[in-house]
Amino acid sequence: MSHFNYREDGLYAENVPLANIARQFGTPTYVYSRASLTENFLAYADACRAHGRGEQGALVCYSVKSNSNLAVLNLLGKLGSGFDIVSGGELLRVIAAGGDTGKVIFSGVGKSREEMRLALSHNIRCFNVESIPELHRLNEVAASMHKVARVSLRVNPDVDAKTHPYISTGLKDNKFGIAFEDALNTYRVAASLPHLEVTGIDCHIGSQLLDDAPLLEALDKVIELADQLHAEGIDLHHLDIGGGIGITYDQEQPVAVADYLSRLFARIDRWRKEKYQGRQISVMFEPGRSIVGNAGVLLTEVQYLKHGATKNFAVVDAAMNDLMRPAMYEAWHGVQALQRRDAEAKTYDVVGPVCESGDWLARDRKLALEADDLLAIMSAGAYGMTMASNYNTRGRAAEVLVDGDSVTLIRQRENPADLFALESIPS
Repeated sequence: MSHFNYREDGLYAENVPLANIARQFGTPTYVYSRASLTENFLAYADACRAHGRGEQGALVCYSVKSNSNLAVLNLLGKLGSGFDIVSGGELLRVIAAGGDTGKVIFSGVGKSREEMRLALSHNIRCFNVESIPELHRLNEVAASMHKVARVSLRVNPDVDAKTHPYISTGLKDNKFGIAFEDALNTYRVAASLPHLEVTGIDCHIGSQLLDDAPLLEALDKVIELADQLHAEGIDLHHLDIGGGIGITYDQEQPVAVADYLSRLFARIDRWRKEKYQGRQISVMFEPGRSIVGNAGVLLTEVQYLKHGATKNFAVVDAAMNDLMRPAMYEAWHGVQALQRRDAEAKTYDVVGPVCESGDWLARDRKLALEADDLLAIMSAGAYGMTMASNYNTRGRAAEVLVDGDSVTLIRQRENPADLFALESIPS
């Protein structure tokens, strides 16, 4: 996390002490680094340009579900990002953030008619379709609006991403995508429907991949299918390779984005030259975690130190409703004190106040702590706030964006009255 560092024993976000942010905005609070967000997005965009791929040849579509704060979306949109969405609500967020709907691709297995109408009314770039029933529904909705919907089929290549089973999406028993052996016939159906235009192919096998070998294996399967489609007169205009590149939470060493894209573009360019006389086929990406994951931390305050017979607990004011990943995936997040303490470290489980045994943020961590100390839960920029809930009638955290020396509140903390404002008692 290059923009979160210690200076004289205090932990900083860019040029701002995180302790100052905690004092000003309270805890729990998510803190994002603008420099990190920019640097991580440009890792993709610059690699595309280095291989001669301008916006027409390659489009980075940020995965909105990983972090959907309007300020984050606005920043990435200004950098040229497109957006990968999975709901109508996410499309409305992109619009509210000033994003270009012509760069939006709509993924997801359960699109409603209302969501389809919303997306068609804003002329999104493409629907990533995941079943034959969805093709027929989209055709009917487009016909009712006198429109033609651009579609890409999400193909399931049955490639093992070798990641956590909850975030693996490319195997036969996953709910996502169209089975590889059924894809050719599904494309025939799509091509026959009058209010659909087949424009591409989509593939996403999972996330937090450290090695690009499964991604390149999936690419080979996609190219194989594209050749079959070409033989039947169905020519594609884009390949959507999905996302999935992982980040360092602990000791992981994920493949560098530039190295992965270099190998991917080399494979695609060789294929284009051999089979299509160099005809341009644009490439899309759907990164999320690799852009925002290490661009954010969650600040929390120690409430109590509880020393048990077999365990020591640091009870903090952040909880599983603020950061669900540890409880859901047994995910590892680093924990760092905002002010280093010259004292003996003890082994703690860092736990929250929610009434569940699964409410923990970190286990077996060596920390020198006292009550009221401030901690940063690291690598929390992705799937932190977007998965947050109001369990135990807990308001969701505040969010702030750091830009050099400046700090901006980009989401206010919820209070209890906000949580029941939409409820009513029958008279």
